[in-house]
Amino acid sequence: MGKTFAEKILASKAGLSEVQAGQIVTVEPDIIMSHDNSAAISKTFAKIEVEKVWNPDKIVIVLDHVVPAANETHAKNHQTIREFVAKQSIKHFHDIGIGVCHEVLPEKGHVVPGTLILGSDSHTTTYGAFGAFAAGIGRSETAAIWATGKLWLKVPHTFKIVISGTFPARVGAKDLILHIIGTLGADGADYRAVEYTGPTVSAMSIDDRIVMSNMALEMGAKAGIVEVDEKTAAWLAPRGVKDYQIIRADKDARYERVLEFTVDQLEPQLACPHRVDNVVPVDKKAGITLNQILLGTCTNGRLSDLRTAADILKGRTIARGVRMLVLPASMEVYLEALNSGVLATLIRAGAVVCNPGCGPCLGAHQGALAPGEVCLSTSNRNFKGRMGCRDAEIYLASPATAAASALTGRITDPREID
Repeated sequence: MGKTFAEKILASKAGLSEVQAGQIVTVEPDIIMSHDNSAAISKTFAKIEVEKVWNPDKIVIVLDHVVPAANETHAKNHQTIREFVAKQSIKHFHDIGIGVCHEVLPEKGHVVPGTLILGSDSHTTTYGAFGAFAAGIGRSETAAIWATGKLWLKVPHTFKIVISGTFPARVGAKDLILHIIGTLGADGADYRAVEYTGPTVSAMSIDDRIVMSNMALEMGAKAGIVEVDEKTAAWLAPRGVKDYQIIRADKDARYERVLEFTVDQLEPQLACPHRVDNVVPVDKKAGITLNQILLGTCTNGRLSDLRTAADILKGRTIARGVRMLVLPASMEVYLEALNSGVLATLIRAGAVVCNPGCGPCLGAHQGALAPGEVCLSTSNRNFKGRMGCRDAEIYLASPATAAASALTGRITDPREID
């Protein structure tokens, strides 16, 4: 019987000829990533009483969650991280202003197909869009890897999700992944690897594949993988990633489930408060008044996302009473959007453009919500209190739906905008 992607790569990283789903293996990651939580991780690392990290060249730290620091507490955390980075000679450190870790790592050439990437952020699954096995782990596990270079993992069972068809106008990957999560449920793929495949995935841009892998976590998946192809190679080559091992699932691999989705008739989707799997077509909630629109984050803050919104907003003005925040996923994206005129279009429409980072997504600064307010966001989570207020509501949608809703000040189907 053939092997899945997860079985193949974890066998390789464990130094074994083969493994089976459910087996426990000890592995050494190729990259271990952390962000602002590195301050807390460094304190746990100190308790292990190991003077030096096992391999400073395999550690990547990105400051992105609260940047610039919103208060003294965050400033002290950043100070702790900078001191730790200097003491440990960690060269792959990206300070404030570079962007969100899940965009920065691929851009800076840290994500390589066929590698194992672990990170102290749940949406580390993002890097599966480049044919890597990428999974989130806890802070204590990260500290243990810093000290020893090793961690045990359970080899996950795998779901194969086959996607076919052509997206209708103003419907895309964000709508698809919300639909899949709504179908399977928030725990529908708990500790499973998900392999996305089929002609629609092959036709997707890298930006759209990133959306799929990023939000695999929201159905409980340990990893969300897209097979490497010529698009992957073309995206990675300018970033210095050229020599790598491509791992593919065997044609006769054994999957726990095989699911099929067709996008030809897919409508714009909306995840309603307070669960990501509480998904309905946008028109079911059309007309709900909004106070804030968030366009950006690690899910939909790339140039194609900003351009989608700009195309709808061009020559128009967002509705009175609604504020629209735009957070490019990285400085690279920010500059591309600036030079192409996309940011100017968004600003002229009335949007407020913030520096690259996580911003209001986690509710720590930059656009936290007030009691009773309603936000439509292109981010990946809408849990109660997610954007700083337990008495606010968050809807998740695509950049097209976000832009259309900004124009009207209400939840709006983007297909209704000329």
